[in-house]
Amino acid sequence: MTAAAVHPAVDVRRAADRFATKIGWLDSKHSFSFGHHQDRDNTHHGLLLVNNDDVVKPGSGFETHPHRDMEIVTWVLRGSLVHQDSEGHSGVIYPGLAQRMSAGTGILHSEKNDSWRLQGGDQHTEPVHFVQMWVVPDTAGITPGYEQLEIGDELLRGRLVPVASGMARHEGETAIRIRNRYAALHVARLDAGESVQLPEAPFLHLFVPRGQVELEGAGALAEGDAVRFTGTGGQRVTATGPAEILLWEMHATLAA
Repeated sequence: MTAAAVHPAVDVRRAADRFATKIGWLDSKHSFSFGHHQDRDNTHHGLLLVNNDDVVKPGSGFETHPHRDMEIVTWVLRGSLVHQDSEGHSGVIYPGLAQRMSAGTGILHSEKNDSWRLQGGDQHTEPVHFVQMWVVPDTAGITPGYEQLEIGDELLRGRLVPVASGMARHEGETAIRIRNRYAALHVARLDAGESVQLPEAPFLHLFVPRGQVELEGAGALAEGDAVRFTGTGGQRVTATGPAEILLWEMHATLAA
């Protein structure tokens, strides 16, 4: 990775232009090249390689599969997701619970919809909707690891909160730790009329997983839209109704 000089740019990417994988149990939208969707001009932004917006049907999910040398952060928007891995970690991820898995030297894991439940004698189900994001670690070959942390709804209201960070300045703040000192994920839940100001950084990635917002200087962003900022920041993001935003702040990029 490198901290090379960059030219200021604001690149708006619309939801409808994302790669899509739709099979019986999965509806997935990919912001970057993923799986069989490959575009050499759309492989990453800064340190972010994957921003997958997934909806998984009840009773379904990703069977056991491997990862290596990747920091994987999962943020659930609706429903709940069961995680199990080869290091003995297991847990249920739900809205407001940040989760990080460090793949390191190699790990196997599965992720399944956890929505089967009984209510009044009837079986009720709901899809699980989550965003999964991958960034590279500082160092290859680290010991695999897992961390999760519940972050209260009130804390997320009306301001950007670091929920996954490797930056020294977030020590002691509400954040799970990722193994990259140049990257941090911030989350905000906004009501209509509320706004937040973006930090300034060489690379920012703004994603709107639900709701609609107005970005200063760029206009309206709908659900599923994203913006890639290079060498800029400081713009205000204002919600036009209830909305949630995910923002990666990155002070390095992958080497060319």
